[in-house]
Amino acid sequence: MKIAAIDIGSNACRLLINDVIVNLDGKTDFIKLALVRVPLRLGFDVFEHGKIRAKKIEQLIQTIQAYKLLLTVYEVEHLKACATSAMRDAENAAEVLHLVEINTGIRIEVITGDAEARFIYENHIAEALNNQESYLYIDVGGGSTELTFFSDGQLVFQHSFNIGTIRLLKDQVDKREWTKMQKFIEAKIRGHHHVTCIGSGGNINKIFSLSKRKEGKPLTLEMLRNYHNEFSRVSLQQRMQLYKLREDRADVIAPALLIYINVMRWADAQEIFVPKIGLADGLIHNLYDEVTKREH
Repeated sequence: MKIAAIDIGSNACRLLINDVIVNLDGKTDFIKLALVRVPLRLGFDVFEHGKIRAKKIEQLIQTIQAYKLLLTVYEVEHLKACATSAMRDAENAAEVLHLVEINTGIRIEVITGDAEARFIYENHIAEALNNQESYLYIDVGGGSTELTFFSDGQLVFQHSFNIGTIRLLKDQVDKREWTKMQKFIEAKIRGHHHVTCIGSGGNINKIFSLSKRKEGKPLTLEMLRNYHNEFSRVSLQQRMQLYKLREDRADVIAPALLIYINVMRWADAQEIFVPKIGLADGLIHNLYDEVTKREH
């Protein structure tokens, strides 16, 4: 079964196409056929001007039209398309989504921050980990950070905060929001033993790649601090040259690290695993569950 997810974030728009195969032993494999990322950066319009402007609307429509062609070529049977923080905040979101649907035939659902956290958890990464531990999922996006925490195999909380990389770049995050996040994390995690973090998002994946760590090995809080110091000391152009980063990654990677570092500090966690998951993966898993329930 070929299924796909479109994730329209504040920094980029992603299309993920998977082939889902059920093995003879009943195990379900999700095989990645294609992943396309377009740095639309809707958050730059929304967090500064309150709405998505004409040029970005046109670029979004063109991106979804291109994705539709790929969906046809790959013979995708089922699609789930969602938009997150920037679209949640855009005052003209309904108009933009209507234009996209008219021009592409694809309906996009705007999901809440808490739903976003839940979809990321759909990856079930922690099921393969020690259920005697406490795990905190941290997904950092352009407009928001989603946190999901569970301990001893039990879900404790899922919550979203309007602290994201583009909001930080645009100086749109009030100190009170940081304080709110800190108090929430400290209160909710108090009493739970040894917290290990699980990171998702393009920035933490890039840090993991730069670190040359082996798959399955965690990054440490100290490593993240060192990278943040390195990036903060050099200009945007130097970041691009020294670390071979695209501009749309180089400008957000330091703010992203700041968020991961603060969350880990407040959770008293020293390590973060980076299993290369994201919202699109969670949407794929959720869509597969929906389809199989309908078919049975």
